[in-house]
Formats: sequence, C-alpha cells, structure tokens
Amino acid sequence: MSTPPNAQPQGIALVEQWLALARSGQWPLPQVMEAASRLQQAGAADAAVLLYENWVAATASPLSYVACFNWGAILGEQRRHAEAEAVYRRALAQSPNFAQARLNLGHQLEHQGREEEALAEWRSVYEDENPEGLGTEPLSLRLHAFNNAARLLETAKRYDESEALMRRSLELDPRQGDVAQHYVHIRQKQCAWPVYQTVGEVTHNHLLMSTSLLGMLDESDDPALQLLTAQRFVLEKVAKVTEPPLHRGRKREGKIKIGYLSGDLHMHAVGLLSVELYELHDKDKFEVHAFSWSREDGTPLRARIRAAMDHYHPLHGVSDRRAAEMIAEAGIDVLVDLQGLTSGARPGILAWRGAPVQAGYLGLPATSALPGEDWIIADRYVMPPESLPYHTEKPIYLPHCYQVSDRKRVAHPAPSRAEAGLPETGFVFCAFNNNHKMSEPVWRCWMRVLRQVPGSVLWLLADNPFAQANLTRVAAEEGVAPERLVFAPRAQPADYLARFQLADLFLDTFPYNAGTTASDCLWMGTPILTRSGKTYISRMAGSLLTAVGLPDLITTTIEEYEQRAVQIGNQPARVASYKRYLAEHGRASPLFDIPAIVRDLEREFERLALEARAKA
Repeated sequence: MSTPPNAQPQGIALVEQWLALARSGQWPLPQVMEAASRLQQAGAADAAVLLYENWVAATASPLSYVACFNWGAILGEQRRHAEAEAVYRRALAQSPNFAQARLNLGHQLEHQGREEEALAEWRSVYEDENPEGLGTEPLSLRLHAFNNAARLLETAKRYDESEALMRRSLELDPRQGDVAQHYVHIRQKQCAWPVYQTVGEVTHNHLLMSTSLLGMLDESDDPALQLLTAQRFVLEKVAKVTEPPLHRGRKREGKIKIGYLSGDLHMHAVGLLSVELYELHDKDKFEVHAFSWSREDGTPLRARIRAAMDHYHPLHGVSDRRAAEMIAEAGIDVLVDLQGLTSGARPGILAWRGAPVQAGYLGLPATSALPGEDWIIADRYVMPPESLPYHTEKPIYLPHCYQVSDRKRVAHPAPSRAEAGLPETGFVFCAFNNNHKMSEPVWRCWMRVLRQVPGSVLWLLADNPFAQANLTRVAAEEGVAPERLVFAPRAQPADYLARFQLADLFLDTFPYNAGTTASDCLWMGTPILTRSGKTYISRMAGSLLTAVGLPDLITTTIEEYEQRAVQIGNQPARVASYKRYLAEHGRASPLFDIPAIVRDLEREFERLALEARAKA
C-alpha cells in the first residue's frame, strides 16, 4: 500500500483508520470520496484505490456505481487499463445507463488496442438522445462520445466515418472550434473539395478561423492569414509565462552548447533531413544535446541520430517547466526547435526560455508566433525582405539554402516501369507529396497538363482510398481517364527513392511546397517544377532549385506553371538535359554541400551564443 510522500507515523495511522472505516460498511460515500481525494493530492494513488476497493466490497449501497467510477478513474490515470475496465464494468452492471462510465470504459478499451469495442461503447452514448450522467448535461456526454469516436476513426484512417461523426457533432454544437479544425483537415486529407463546406450553423468564416496552422499552410499563401492562425493557436493553447527566463543568471563557458528540441528524431521527415547535421557538428567547438520525446522506432536512422548526440535527454512524462529547467541546467546556448506548432509539438517548453537563443528550424516552415522563439533559420529566397513583417521571428540567414539533408540516404536500383505499374511508354509526371497538400486549383491544372501532353501519366502517392476516389472523380470532370493516374503505395525509404529514377518531371504542390520530398527528388536526379508564392512554405522548392542551379524551373503564377509543364512534357530532350545536369552537377552543388551548410549554421550559432554570453 502506498502512503503520502514523507508520511509521518500519524499519516500512516490515518490511512489505516480510513481503511478500517471503509471495511466497516458504515462509512458515507461523500467522506470516502473526500479521503480518497486527499490521498491522490498527496501522491498516494494506490492508497486511494485500496480505499475504494475496500468500501465497495464491504458496503451495500445504491451508490456503489459512483465509487466504482471514481475507482476506475484513478486506475486509468495509473495506466492500469485492464483493472480500470473491470471496475467500470462493475459500475455499469449496477447502473447500465451511466454514460460517463461507458465513455471512460471506451478509453480503457482503446488503451488496450480494442478499438472496435471502444467505438461500440461511445456509439451507445451518442445514439442515446438523453444519456444519463452525474451532474452533466446530456448534450455534453453525446459530444464527448461523438468527438472521441471521430478522433479514433481518424487515427485509423477511416476518414469518411470520422468526418460523418464530426458533422453530427457540429450540428449539435456549432461552437466547437477544435472539432471544426479537425473537420477541415480531414477534408484536406481526403481531397474533399471545397474544403470549407459548411455544416448546419457553422459558417465558412468559423471554419476558416478554426483552421490549424498546418491546415492553413495547405490552404492559403496569404502570409497575414498564416500569422493570424499561429497567433490564435498561441493565444488559446500555449500557457503564458510571466516569470523571468530560466536561463538568466547561469554562467555559460567552454564549448558552445547546442540543444535540439523535438519529438520527431526518428523515422520522420525532420529526422531524415537533419541526421547528418548532428553528425557533422564540430565536436571540438560545440557540444550537441537532444531534448526529445521521440519514438524508439528501432530504425537505423534513430540509432544514427542518438549516436550523433553528445547528450540525449528524454522528455517523456517531463513537464514543460521541468524540461526548460533541464535545458537551462545543461547550459544550452542555442536551442533549436524542430517542431514549432506541428503535431505533437511542445511549445510550452520554449515559453520558459531555458536558453538565451531559441530558434525555429525545419519542422515548421512558417512563423510560429511563439513568444519563446526569437529566430528562424532561413535563406533570402524563402524569407525575402517583404515577408519579414509577417514573422514574429528574426531570420538567421544561411548564404545558399536553408535546408540540410542527408548524403548517406540509400536508394535501391530503379524498378522497371512494369514493376512500378507504369505504362512502357509516355511521359511520367510524378507528385509524391502527401494528399493533404493537394489543392483543387493545382489538381485541375495538372489535369489540363495531362490533356495537353499526349500519352502522359501522373504518378501519385496512394495515401487513402477517399482521396483516390475524389481525385479520380475530379480528373473525370476534366476529361482525364482514370488509367492516366497511377497510385503508388507507400514504401520503405530506399524503395521510395528508387522510384524517382522512373519519373520525368516532379510537379510540386502549392501553396504547400515539397520540402524533404523535393530534396529526395533532386538528390535522385529528377527535375522539379515548382510555383513560388509569398510565404516561406510556398518558396521552399524554389530555394532548393536555386541552390542546385535550376532556377528556370521556378514559376510564379499558375498560368506560367501550366505552360512550363506542358512545354517540358512535350520536349523529352529538355528533360534529358535537366537529368544530365543533375547527374553531373546536382550532388556537387551548394544544395548538397552539407558540410558547408553545417559550418554556416555553426558560424551563426557561435555569433549569437557569444553575444548572449557577453550580455549575461
């Protein structure tokens, strides 16, 4: 049995007294609940569990289901999911219509990987128009059930079912900003256009204002709108810190210490791009730390990242403040945030300012509007002077290209066209960006290109069947037969890289350009046609093309983009020239001179770190 931390003998005696009362069968439930709450607050959750267990066993009460509910909640918090499941089932045996217990039972089943059973529990609540709960409005219970079921279905890529439940939830309560946010993004993932399809009383403006920053990067090239979206997220979701910076008053000397903050240091686009950066740091001058909540996915990439770090600090289960304290205690001079506001990010860590210099890089190619992030790593192409007013961060400019990548990436030999599902002849356009990056204007433009390049096909990533069906339907509207769209399943990195060798021209998305994918494409010697806009994210591929020496593949309007794609598609010799150039000069270009990019970064980090040390 656990007792409160630093418990004195009288504290242990009090717990024993409470347990005796629980076994008496005469203790009123409100007093049991108060005692259990005190035990939880003192860090003695096991004792609180034992208290409820003894009370339920000894007391014949019509309110036993309430005690079981509280008992199950504590077990769930302790991740004792199978035990919590059994206790919630006891509550429901006594009170079958107890919706809150059914909702929580669903969570315990989900934690055990029993998704269908979890969905069934939630379905029984949301299909009941008047569910019973303890002091909770029936509408709130139904919304909880709708939204959790929709979340789980989205995770399982059952997007159509998830969207249908989101719509029902929004029809019941149109004020739910988080639900509207997921509704917009799940339509983007399905290429369900228009993305902003109104629901009940939910207006177009409400959907726009609820869009996540990732969703807005897909949807708009307006830098003001991207800034507004980031600021709204920070205002609503990131805790405000008014205390002095945690780095203040700490002496920093010796090697300059660089910290990388991320949950993506595994098989992820950020991990794939950045691994050689950590390996190439000059360890005589710099000490490299990772502060990370990344998955241990068992991949060689993960092993390389960990091996490249001088120190690795796991942050699983560590509070934001404590994480920032760890950064300050390690004496970090420059903290590089590799996530910004992307999925799984922990922007609250930055708010405590564990390092005097904190900069964003790679993970979020846009402003974060985070008060703890003062810098963003860029180049003068992705972040020209006219874009500076729309970034809360100041630029750390690299001279050639903002993007590091990995020269050790391995590609298998190219498959045959037949093995890849491609026709034996004809021009092959490819677009391997994620489906959510595809916008309706760009897709219809691609279909016009196919019509004007006889015998051509478009090779795509098969992410989900709903997007595939929608893309095929719109293609038919544009007069393009389904056999001219070739959908490739996801593949391991070496097989995925091999595919680029069969493509003639990569068609980039807009406004969300290819980043990691563009680097892979150019590394494998395949040209990219891009359109550059007004935002960092819509200028990424243009930056890479400039650095690799192919600026003529950059366009600035959709009309120019379409015209250039048609010209190249009808001129195989032009493609051969681009491929020959990339084969002879691509990997020797500034884009892939990773040691030079790392030295450029280090020079800027050293400058900022020494300035901060001088001020300390």
